[in-house]
Amino acid sequence: MSFHEIRFPTDISLGSSGGPERRTEIVVLGSGHEERNTRWSQSKRRFNAGYGVKSLTNLNQVIAFFEERRGRLYGFRWKDHADYSSAGAGALITLNDQQLGLGDGSNREFQLTKQYGAAHAPYAREINKPVSGTLLVGVDGTLQTEGGDYTVDTTTGMITFEPVSTPANESIITAGFEFDVPVRFDTDSLRLNMSRFNAGEIPDIPITEIRV
Repeated sequence: MSFHEIRFPTDISLGSSGGPERRTEIVVLGSGHEERNTRWSQSKRRFNAGYGVKSLTNLNQVIAFFEERRGRLYGFRWKDHADYSSAGAGALITLNDQQLGLGDGSNREFQLTKQYGAAHAPYAREINKPVSGTLLVGVDGTLQTEGGDYTVDTTTGMITFEPVSTPANESIITAGFEFDVPVRFDTDSLRLNMSRFNAGEIPDIPITEIRV
C-alpha cells in the first residue's frame, strides 16, 4: 500500500473535528424486536481538517501536503488530539498502560494495542503507527530497553524481543506509548475560499482512516 511516514501539520489538525465511526446493520422484526450485526470488527476514524485552517500560511501548508500526497493516492499520519496516547487524556504515559499479552517462553512478537472499556465488551484497537521515542515496554513491571531487549517497528506497531530477552512463560507484557492514525485524504479536490483579505480557508478537507 502507498503510505508516506509523515504527519499532517499538528497545528492544523488541532482545530479539526471528527472521531470514531462504526458500521452496524439493524433489522427490525415484525415483533418490533431488532437484530443487530456489526460489519466492521475495527472502528474507523473520520476527520475534517478544514476547521483548522486559520491563515494563508495554514492554507499553503495544506495545499503543499495535499499535492505531495497526490490527493487520495498516498496515506499519511494524523494526530488525533482527542485520542493519541495509551494513558488517556492528560495522563502521563507509563509502562503499565496497556497489556499486550502473556509470554510463553518462545513468542518474541507482540502487537501494540489499546483497550477501550472493561466491564461488558472491551474493545482492543490495534495500534500500527506508534510515535518514535515515546514507547515504554515492561515485562512483569520491569522496564525493558529499546535496542537492547527489544525493537519496535514504528510502521506496523510490532514489538520484537531479542532472543536473549524472550518473555518467560506467563510473564505479563505491557506498554505505554503515543500513536498516530493512518489516514488519507477522502477527496481529490480542494475548494479554496479567498473571500477574506490576507487570509483564506478550505471549508471541507475530509480525512479518513485506512487499514495498514
